[in-house]
Amino acid sequence: MKRKLTFLTALLITAGSAMAQDSPLWLRKNDISPDGTKIAFTYKGNIYTVPTEGGRAYQLTSNQSHDSDPMWSPDGKSIIFSSYREKSKDIYKVSAEGGKPVRLTSHPGNETPLTVLEDGSVVFSANIQQDAQYGDFPGGSQVYRTGPDGGRPELVTSLQIADMSVAPDGTVIYEDYKGYEDPLRKHHTSSVTRDIWICVPTAGPSEGLRIDGISIFTKLSSFKGEDRNPVFTPDGKAYYYLSEQDGTLNIYYSRIPENVLVNEEIKPQQITFYKGNPVRYLSIADNGTLCYSYDGELYTIRNGGKPEKVAIQIITDQIEKEAEVQTLTSGATHMAISPEGNEIAITVRGDVFVTSVDYKTTQRITNTPEQERGMTFSKDGRTIYYAAERNGHWGIWKTSLTEKEDKMFTYAVKMREEMVTAPGQTCFQPQVSPDGEYLAYLKDRTAIAVMDLKSGKERILLDRMVNYSYTDGDQSYEWSPDSRYILCNYQANGGWNNEDVAMIDVETGEITDLTESGYSDGGFRWALKGKAMTWTSDKAGYRSHGSWGAERDIYIMFFDGKAYADFLKDKEDREIAKIMGDEKKNRKEKKDSAKVEKKQEKLVMDLDDRKDRIIKLTRFSGRLGDHYLTRDGKKLYYSVRLEKSMDLCVMDLEDNSVKVLQKGVMGSIHPSADEKYLFLHTGSGISRINIASGKKESIPFSGEFERKPAKEREYIFNHIWKQVSEKFYDPEIHGIDWEGYRNTYAKFLPHIDNNFDFQEMLSEMLGELNGSHTGARYSYRSGLTNGSLGAFFDNGYEGDGLKIQEIIKGGALYLQHPDIEAGDIITAINGEEIKAGADYSHMLKGKAGKKIVITVKQKGKKEKDLFIEPSYTDYRQMYNRWVRQREEMVRKLSDGRIGYVHVEGMDSESFRRVFSDLLGKYRTCEAVIVDTRHNGGGWLHDDLATLLDGTGYIRFEPRGQYIGTEPYNKWTKPSCVLIGEDNYSDACGFPYVYKTLGIGKLIGAPVPGTMTAVWWETQIDPSLVFGIPQVGALGVKEGRYLENMQIEPDIIVYNEPASVLRGEDMQLEAAVAEMLKEINK
Repeated sequence: MKRKLTFLTALLITAGSAMAQDSPLWLRKNDISPDGTKIAFTYKGNIYTVPTEGGRAYQLTSNQSHDSDPMWSPDGKSIIFSSYREKSKDIYKVSAEGGKPVRLTSHPGNETPLTVLEDGSVVFSANIQQDAQYGDFPGGSQVYRTGPDGGRPELVTSLQIADMSVAPDGTVIYEDYKGYEDPLRKHHTSSVTRDIWICVPTAGPSEGLRIDGISIFTKLSSFKGEDRNPVFTPDGKAYYYLSEQDGTLNIYYSRIPENVLVNEEIKPQQITFYKGNPVRYLSIADNGTLCYSYDGELYTIRNGGKPEKVAIQIITDQIEKEAEVQTLTSGATHMAISPEGNEIAITVRGDVFVTSVDYKTTQRITNTPEQERGMTFSKDGRTIYYAAERNGHWGIWKTSLTEKEDKMFTYAVKMREEMVTAPGQTCFQPQVSPDGEYLAYLKDRTAIAVMDLKSGKERILLDRMVNYSYTDGDQSYEWSPDSRYILCNYQANGGWNNEDVAMIDVETGEITDLTESGYSDGGFRWALKGKAMTWTSDKAGYRSHGSWGAERDIYIMFFDGKAYADFLKDKEDREIAKIMGDEKKNRKEKKDSAKVEKKQEKLVMDLDDRKDRIIKLTRFSGRLGDHYLTRDGKKLYYSVRLEKSMDLCVMDLEDNSVKVLQKGVMGSIHPSADEKYLFLHTGSGISRINIASGKKESIPFSGEFERKPAKEREYIFNHIWKQVSEKFYDPEIHGIDWEGYRNTYAKFLPHIDNNFDFQEMLSEMLGELNGSHTGARYSYRSGLTNGSLGAFFDNGYEGDGLKIQEIIKGGALYLQHPDIEAGDIITAINGEEIKAGADYSHMLKGKAGKKIVITVKQKGKKEKDLFIEPSYTDYRQMYNRWVRQREEMVRKLSDGRIGYVHVEGMDSESFRRVFSDLLGKYRTCEAVIVDTRHNGGGWLHDDLATLLDGTGYIRFEPRGQYIGTEPYNKWTKPSCVLIGEDNYSDACGFPYVYKTLGIGKLIGAPVPGTMTAVWWETQIDPSLVFGIPQVGALGVKEGRYLENMQIEPDIIVYNEPASVLRGEDMQLEAAVAEMLKEINK
């Protein structure tokens, strides 16, 4: 009995310690109550309150969904917060004492509370719809107000605002948003960093709060870095905010100018002096007490005193399971076929499994929270080699069958795992040689190493500096059938964008660049038992007009003259050979070949004349996937895009016929050893095709996966840290203490149990890099959308129904009911009346792409019911509208003498539109404005600069008639380029090129230096990705990276908030004036 009681006591102590936390971390999204006695905050996706003196926190919400962004109502009786409990992110209200929350918003527009007004109305940001007059780029969020109990959201302003505070007199102070950059990036100074503005609204809070083109705006901050999170002092005469003026986000104090129309220079006073992590989530009580989050904990400052940590105890249940068993039937990311062809090794969610080819039986080989990938079987099939990232390093491991009677992994009980490569190295992508004596793998990502499996000795065959690895898995190599040679991709001497295929002699180490084409070669395979290779190249395919991309062909190169001659024989040649008595000889050769089938004959490579022995196998270039040439050289299997999908085709090389074997097939091709089947790995599943019949069948698997969420997050955290340390474009990582930051942020892991918080924490750590193209992303998808009717509605209309202000060209109403026009009123949707002030978003929720009935009242006519199919989005129509508006502005201001084009993205499709307009629609114009604002990048800088850098050198004039100028495919007249703070990536690179080459002037706002190439890597939890800026662009003229080098305009012009709200474009007007000056010289 005593023993049992002791055991029970120990169990209770353990349980209690798991539920109580005296020093919880990652306390975020905090807000102090109006009376300064309590703090609301978020911890592990729930809302808590705690006295400002500290103590035990009271859990206000306990929903399994993510709750966040708490804000107190002015009377302190309620708390407003956001939640995903109904799938989309909506706003709720709950009593400060607890209880059932009330839903205030229901539009799937990512609603986030910004502030609560004195009457209890909630001001929030959401992406619903800008007003018709708004002149800035479409697609961002707007600011709305809803009543204390909800109701139809009322538009406050179309400006995109990140944070705001409202003074007692109704004056608004806010944090602006100029363009994309990860919100948690730190330490940068550039034009896209946030600023603090003050605004005297057109209508104050008592009148509904409205900020429009006649409101008064003044920018208060002048620091070129981050200024965030402004809050008014209780009297509204000053404000606190966060700023990086001393290198990290600290609290500053500044007074409000006496005259907001005058941009008075006021020196702010620094309040906190932290040197490590940033201060976040500043709030203020009516008594002036400040509250904020620092290093995952909460602090207050009272009456100008020193910061005081709020000691908090949280007692709560642990919702997340330590381990959760799941059955995985899809999501295979890698595969390898056993030598016997009766089982397949796969990786799913980072673990290795082996499944039977004929049955669903699946055996788990590894069970770790870390990641395994890239398997290969030993020659006898009793060992599987794979890469595993453990203890912070990628290494090659193996699992072997230990019992002689076990013939297959699928049904084995006992296995042994061992590490093959030395600890502390970066090794992955193993391949066993066909003779089973050697193991090849990538070392340091690009070096090709070979290990003698008997002695364990390692040799480096290809130096790591020959190739560059952009993404893990982008390097390729393959053993020859006799294990003497290796084919590999080859980028030596700057060939990153036009790879070759090389051959390595494993015995001598000699490397031969086989293709040397200057084009992009890859997708290589050994063919005809090693006497040739097949590969794909884009040297004969149609190329993208701008940016990357080209159609490819499949080629074959022969390393044996006789094999080449035999391959060229047609059906008649073979018949002649039979008649001439070669049939007996052929039979003998087949017998001899069968004798050496088990032992591959040694290959003799004749490489001197290899370029004279190349044949293009495909007749037409195309968008190719994988391919495979049968060992007898008679049939070529390949996937190619024909119409709507990638299709698996087979070409008979004897009669050159091509037929589609299977439609909708894309993925890597793996032939079985006897060539009876082609196994296809599509990226998530596996199937096989019977070559003789063409029948396709799926290979099902059902693996038991033990997910350990906390351990998995710990692995992802360390993996991301390691990837950055090895792949960040600057090996010095901008001079920061990257090791120290790992320790700084690792301590938060035990206090995070969801991907919302995890993504935020990862972004905080990655933000320390002060680099573009980074941060973590969590792709939460609610699956909810609102159908769009394709119209602007009158925000000033107060009656029942929705009054149409403008029909959007190309939208649902425009296309389906062209008789509906501005001024008409939609009174009901699917028979449900739309009442004044009532929210109607639920009527359109989930209705995109479905037929609904709208009731419309037109002036002087009876109401009528109309069937309509709402669209999923009006973004494309809104974008086209924005471009047309600017085209018309330029036409009017220049009297048709100047053209206007917008470069939507740095891609081929955008280039084609620009090319078409320049040399078509604007052929008669004297100059052109090229607008690159709001462009997120791609790869087009050189194509676009070349297009605009034309100088006419020949005029074609038959019999005195002018018919054209050479160069005919370039713009040869004056141009200028519009730029802005949200030009990103290659949209930063192009203005740099344009200015460096002296083509014309840059006009607008400075462009942040973001010209790097990024890899967004998906994690073993596929809902998480993160970015590494890993290819730096070095400006030859400056001798430095363009990353963090701001591109300054020749003529600086900012679009002021009020002008944008009035539909004006001051930057565009300045560009027209400059071009008129140019052409009037």
